[in-house]
Amino acid sequence: MNLINAVILGVVEGLTEFLPISSTAHLLIAGKFLHIAQTEFQTFFDVFIQSGAIIAVVFLYFFYVLKHKDLLGKIVVSFIPTAIVGLILEKIIKKIFFNSMPLVIVSMFIIGLVFIIFEYFVKKEKIKLTKSIKEMSYKEAFLTGIGQSLAVVPGVSRAGIVMLSMMGQKFKRDESAVYSFLLAVPTILAASALEIVKTDFKILSSQNNLLFLAIGFLVSFVTAYLAVKWFIGFLKANSLAVFGIYRVLVSAALFFLK
Repeated sequence: MNLINAVILGVVEGLTEFLPISSTAHLLIAGKFLHIAQTEFQTFFDVFIQSGAIIAVVFLYFFYVLKHKDLLGKIVVSFIPTAIVGLILEKIIKKIFFNSMPLVIVSMFIIGLVFIIFEYFVKKEKIKLTKSIKEMSYKEAFLTGIGQSLAVVPGVSRAGIVMLSMMGQKFKRDESAVYSFLLAVPTILAASALEIVKTDFKILSSQNNLLFLAIGFLVSFVTAYLAVKWFIGFLKANSLAVFGIYRVLVSAALFFLK
């Protein structure tokens, strides 16, 4: 790990955390291309810089949530399935899922294909996206949470699977994206807290390591802030098909390069 690595990983995290392309997969890919060893500090770094992206969402949507406080209960309901699956499969996720590039490639490809097929049906008006998250029921919130729980598999994309789960229930794309942003807050904070509790803080005794964390956090915050604002504007006039194509192309490239 060096300063340039910290900046690059901060950009990758900020750009991909809230886009439906899997931040976990992109961080794993970036780490391999940068030849960064998976040390305890590196694991902590990847978790810590997510908080920069989360704070960007809090900064953008704090007053929105205050205005629509009824969403808070639904966010909690959506969070529960992921929390249960994450706790049950924690060791498998860390030891097997996060060390399997073939799994990343397959999940990137499959979800990308689902995006393309789903948007085809929307274009043909077989599926109509008309609902706002203000209309969301607790049942719909729970079903969305079940969808999010699939994101324990790297490459699936937490944001992507939440959006698909909601769009499958006829919620508008941009509304689905906003809910995925809000749901990210408890989901990522809980995962980060669990990881931090298990961390040996001796890894933070190095001034260089503290600098890398600060840089990664700041870059992630700024990049995520810009990415979220752009993404919402994009979805008001475009579909997820382009992200599906991107995922398929990336998975194909990884397949032939690995």
